[in-house]
Amino acid sequence: MTLQQRDRRALIVLSAALALALVYWIAGSSPAGSAKVVAPVESIDRMEKRLANLRNRAATLPVKTTFLTQANAELAEREKGLVAGDTAEQAQAQLVQVLRRIAKAQTPPMEIRQVELGQPKTYGNAYGTVTVSVIIECRIDELVNYLTSLSAQSETIATEEIRFGMANPKQKTMPVRLTVSGMVAQRLVPQKKGLPQL
Repeated sequence: MTLQQRDRRALIVLSAALALALVYWIAGSSPAGSAKVVAPVESIDRMEKRLANLRNRAATLPVKTTFLTQANAELAEREKGLVAGDTAEQAQAQLVQVLRRIAKAQTPPMEIRQVELGQPKTYGNAYGTVTVSVIIECRIDELVNYLTSLSAQSETIATEEIRFGMANPKQKTMPVRLTVSGMVAQRLVPQKKGLPQL
């Protein structure tokens, strides 16, 4: 293989540039043993200001701690009404138990004929809701008493929807589809993945 005149000139220029770069690198780098680390010089005034600032922060710490414990206590008091459960399905089962307990406490006791479980949904940034629909057959006064008992429960539950069916004129009863939702912790609601909806 033979080199052309142009290739020889390019190799000579390249080797000269590499030699200059090597000399520059060796001259610019300092020996490892001669590098000294010098601590920054801080004035006494600056250190006194810093100390005063730290003392002010330390003085406000007990007040902030008191506010934090008070806020946590208020939050715990408010969240007592959340429907309990480790999963959304357990929270829905707990909500069904509450609805059955209220139905049995009525005079005469009411019977829940059918139960439908809805999808858990988010409610704000910190909570979620679980939904349960039940079908009961009752008179209108029994329904009013049932809804009154429902609103008096310690859990944070509310009636979301009521649908009335065709009334039975002989017994003066009607089928009612009652949808009730209960508040749960945000961790029980599955997170939606994918693109946000418009």
